[in-house]
Amino acid sequence: MTERHEIPTATLVDRLHALLKVGIGLIPEVGTPAAEIFTAAIPPPLEKRRAEWMKDVAKHLNELEERGDLKFEDLQNNETFIKAMVQASQAAIKDVEFEKREALRNAVLNAALPHAPEESLRQHFINQVDTFTVWHIRLLDLFKDPSAWFERNGITPPKFSFSSSIEQLLEAAWPELKDQYDLLKVIVEELEAKGLYAGGGLRTMMSAGGAFDKRTTAMGDSFLEFIKAP
Repeated sequence: MTERHEIPTATLVDRLHALLKVGIGLIPEVGTPAAEIFTAAIPPPLEKRRAEWMKDVAKHLNELEERGDLKFEDLQNNETFIKAMVQASQAAIKDVEFEKREALRNAVLNAALPHAPEESLRQHFINQVDTFTVWHIRLLDLFKDPSAWFERNGITPPKFSFSSSIEQLLEAAWPELKDQYDLLKVIVEELEAKGLYAGGGLRTMMSAGGAFDKRTTAMGDSFLEFIKAP
C-alpha cells in the first residue's frame, strides 16, 4: 500500500490561489475585480473569513482529488468552477453562518465536477444561498423527505392521532420555532415563490400522516443536491 503524505494546508491554499489567478485571467467577463476577492487587502474580520474559506475549499478539493474525482491543476481551465468559486466567495466572505458557508462550499465542489447545473441555474442557486437564511435551507431539507430527516437527525418523529399540519411538524423538528408562525410563514412563502416548495399553508389541516408528504419541487431537489457535499 502506498503511504499517504498529507499536504500542508498552506500548500493547498497556495495551489488554489495559483490556479484561480490563471483561471480568472482566462475568462474576460470575470476580470480584475473578481481577482481582488482573493488578493486585495481587506479589513481584518473579512480577511479572517477569507482565509478560513480558502482553507476549507482547498482542503475539500484536495479530498476530491485523492478520491480520483478531479485533478487540482485542471481546475484553472474549468470555467464552471472558476465562475462558481468567484460568486460563492463573494457571498462566503461576508457571511458568518457556518451552514451557509458549508452550502456555498459544496456548491463550489459540485461545480468542479462533471454534470454541474447549467450556468444560469448554477448562478441562481448560489444567489439563493446568499440571500436565504439558514432556516430557508433547513426547512427545505426537511420538506424533501420528512420521515428520512427525522431518522437522519436522531429525532423521534411526532405521532399525530387524527390530523396534522406543517406548522406542527416544524415545531416537532425544532421546538425553538414554537410560536414563530409569522417567521415561518414568510420563509415558506419565499421558498414557494422561488419555485422550490409546493406544499400548501402552514396551518392547513390534513390527515395524520399528511404532514410527512414530500413538498419540494424538482427544482427544490436540484437546489438541495447542488449544495450537498459530493
